[in-house]
Amino acid sequence: MEIKREVLTKLVEWKRSKTRKPLIIMGARQVGKTWLLKKFGNSYFDSVAYFNFDRQPELKQFFDNTKDPNRIIQNLSLVLGKPIIPGQTLIIFDEIQECNQALNSLKYFNEESPEYSIACAGSLLGVAMSRGASFPVGNVDFIRINPVSFTEFLYAADEKLGDYVNSIKSIEPLPDIFYSNLIEKFKMYYLSGGMPEAIVALLEAKDITLTQNVLMNIINAYTLDFSKHADNKDIPKIGYIWESIPSQLARENKKFLYRTVKPGARAREYEDALLWLTNAGLVHRVNRSEKPSLPVSAYDDLTAFKIYLCDVGLLRRLASLDPVAITEGNRLFTEFKGALTENYILESLINQFENHPRYWTSGNIAEVDFLLQYKNDIIPIEVKSDENIRSKSLSVYRKTFSPLTSIRYSLRNLKHEDGLINIPLFLADKTSDFLNLI
Repeated sequence: MEIKREVLTKLVEWKRSKTRKPLIIMGARQVGKTWLLKKFGNSYFDSVAYFNFDRQPELKQFFDNTKDPNRIIQNLSLVLGKPIIPGQTLIIFDEIQECNQALNSLKYFNEESPEYSIACAGSLLGVAMSRGASFPVGNVDFIRINPVSFTEFLYAADEKLGDYVNSIKSIEPLPDIFYSNLIEKFKMYYLSGGMPEAIVALLEAKDITLTQNVLMNIINAYTLDFSKHADNKDIPKIGYIWESIPSQLARENKKFLYRTVKPGARAREYEDALLWLTNAGLVHRVNRSEKPSLPVSAYDDLTAFKIYLCDVGLLRRLASLDPVAITEGNRLFTEFKGALTENYILESLINQFENHPRYWTSGNIAEVDFLLQYKNDIIPIEVKSDENIRSKSLSVYRKTFSPLTSIRYSLRNLKHEDGLINIPLFLADKTSDFLNLI
């Protein structure tokens, strides 16, 4: 089963760029980095030269003994058994975090041999933690790969339905026949989330038990990575934070509380562990905005924030929410205070917009789930996990700040009225398109 990834377009743009540098693919473990690079190489190059520093540790000596790109290429060609041709061969360095000297060599490939096309993948846990001279600052390009979006999932689940969503070019209600089918596919996405292996288990194998096992294996792999890459003093703290995330999101006020991690826990004791999880791409941190003004980053309250997981499927599995909820109306969307839905919306926004979302509160009066800086506008966003859209928070914000545009995600149909766009949850990936329309 093949999942069409939109990020492939960015890889093609990188290949054609006249200022191309060696590429590092960033992303959490299991999001499909290796598969994507192989697919890219096989589709847009004459050949692929694939090297894995975890499975082939003997490769490391080639980079320990020389910094000369030509000598490195000669040695790698001998291992490969065929020549590596500039412009025709995509060189893939996989698990590059296992070889700091290979990471460092990218500097010399960029400066001395830019004709070679080199793309690197590996655990963001390792790459993000690389220190000192090993990291080729300023000599590499980056592309981030996030978990599979719902739109990409939809194309794999029902290509015709995916084509229909892609054809939506106006903000008007969807016909019921499409709406109900999209809701059913959307529920399925909450089961697997965006991890490719879990999606294949659900859509191709049609095995929910296997899907559950795949997600748990990924979670277990992440926890093993804690001990592999983190400082010893931070390993238990990282684990405590990781396990507390469902509890953090289950509260009405989802503000992150250190005492929820462990009784008596203090910020100064756990902030390094939380930063580690954020840098590793496993969690997203959303800061509270003290004032909805431009630029939003200038008004961050660094003492108040929320933490979400990198993938809605992993959050569901970590929270032990049984897949049977898919048969119980909208329960899958509304469970533990709509946390799954907020997590999903955040993932969608991060995929589409450069500026990271914030949230806003006004004492105990109102709380807007997300603030989005779009061009030179601040757009308030309210997330509703069902058809009940009554809430005073967005009304308070609109009355106070008079934004030109506001967004509400819910299970209501698509509609634009009085500066408010109501976007069905399953169309969140088209938010950027809708904003461009108005």
